[in-house]
Amino acid sequence: MRTTNRRTAGAAAMLAVAALTLVACGDDANTVETTDAATAPSTATSGSETTTTETSAASEGASAGPAGPGCQAYAEAHPDGPASLEAIADQNIVDAIPNIPELATLTAALTGGLNPDVNLAATLQNGEWTIFAPTEDAFAKVDEATLEALKTDSDLLTDVLTYHVVDGRAGLDAVEGAHATVQGQDVEVTADGDAMMVNDSNISCGGIETGNATVYLIDSVLLPPTE
Repeated sequence: MRTTNRRTAGAAAMLAVAALTLVACGDDANTVETTDAATAPSTATSGSETTTTETSAASEGASAGPAGPGCQAYAEAHPDGPASLEAIADQNIVDAIPNIPELATLTAALTGGLNPDVNLAATLQNGEWTIFAPTEDAFAKVDEATLEALKTDSDLLTDVLTYHVVDGRAGLDAVEGAHATVQGQDVEVTADGDAMMVNDSNISCGGIETGNATVYLIDSVLLPPTE
């Protein structure tokens, strides 16, 4: 009887140890699950922060649109219609320029209206360009003798017009510096804060996009350097 009792007591002790072991294992499993659950929100937060950072970077890389002291006035003068910034963005440059009242004289010069022997429309219709476009105020500064010479001297007018044109598109982020013009000589764009100039001419509104050209409105006509 004593032997039986001892065996029974021993078996009970072993069962107790086994039960304690299972409880301990169960606690470990619960601890792992709790830890995983606790770290999950942290991972999700990290992913959210990454997404926010990437979105901000994409926003910073986006085009800022036209810039310059005259851009607001232009936008207010042409909120809609064929000369609006939205409309000319889809137009070929040979269609966009005639639609802009501020470029009436430039339109005439480019299309044979100023000198019937000079018409660059067919050239500008193809390819991509950067155009420094003199406004009506710019042409008003040209002295009468020079203006009359442009009407009769085809080579001079061609030189002056092509000196305003650069092959390829230069947006606001790439326009600063020297650029070889179609005429052959360089123009130089400089920036001081928000103010931009090409040679000695102020850029009133730059980075205007059309279907195949980037346009910079300028306040004086550029004349090629003479040797």
